[in-house]
Amino acid sequence: MVRASVDLWTLVRKRPQIDPGDLAEAVRAESHQTELDYRTRLLIRDSIEALRAYWGDVRVETWLTGCPESDRIRDICGERFDEVGFPTLKRRIMDKTEPEEIHEYFQDLARHLHKDLRIYVGGSVALILPGMLVRHTDDIDVVGEVPKEFRDDHKLMQQMEDRYGLKLGHVQPHYFPRGWQDRAHSMAAFGRLQVFLLDVYDVFLSKLFSARHKDLDDLRVLKPQIDKTILVDKFKHHAGDFLASPYLKEIATDNWMILFGEALPS
Repeated sequence: MVRASVDLWTLVRKRPQIDPGDLAEAVRAESHQTELDYRTRLLIRDSIEALRAYWGDVRVETWLTGCPESDRIRDICGERFDEVGFPTLKRRIMDKTEPEEIHEYFQDLARHLHKDLRIYVGGSVALILPGMLVRHTDDIDVVGEVPKEFRDDHKLMQQMEDRYGLKLGHVQPHYFPRGWQDRAHSMAAFGRLQVFLLDVYDVFLSKLFSARHKDLDDLRVLKPQIDKTILVDKFKHHAGDFLASPYLKEIATDNWMILFGEALPS
């Protein structure tokens, strides 16, 4: 699959997790530019070091050998830099979960069904599939319970996890705004298996009331991709059950202030 080029600075600043293939392509594209300032060259150097730490020297050298910008990248890596660079890069690199992998998982899973079945999927997968989130995940969160047809077949579930690195989990419906099911949309039918994805605003609001750090990271990625006016309207009309809990309201208040620098809508 051909990777779409992502601006190197955007990649590093906007994604909490950075796919190594995306980083390599961004370095290649950036190094092709005629004029590179000091900080950009430093970022290229640190990006290559991060790739070496993740991929190993052999794979990086193989990639560089086939890269038209190899000489310039090597020259930059050989420069002496006095400033502190980008120390978080090494621990942020992680292979992203591709939408195609999730499609293959569902297609394979559907082969084992003997009757029609519908599932609703929330969490990160509901954002990865439409391309709104780029990161790694191990879990496919089914809203409600994992269907008995799959839950009781432990051998099948283990085979699927071993093959795709993905596993079916579940999240209770009360973690989503009321009426979520009416706003879910069909992703696709995989034989007898019909998969519905929760609406992005419902997923956003569920994460807004979460204290997990990775959910706040996801919200930061989603924020520039959504319409704040629509978000506020949905918050006012559908999040009342969450706001009844002082604990959840406090979490949402903090997250909203971090994201938008203002008080929670009232």
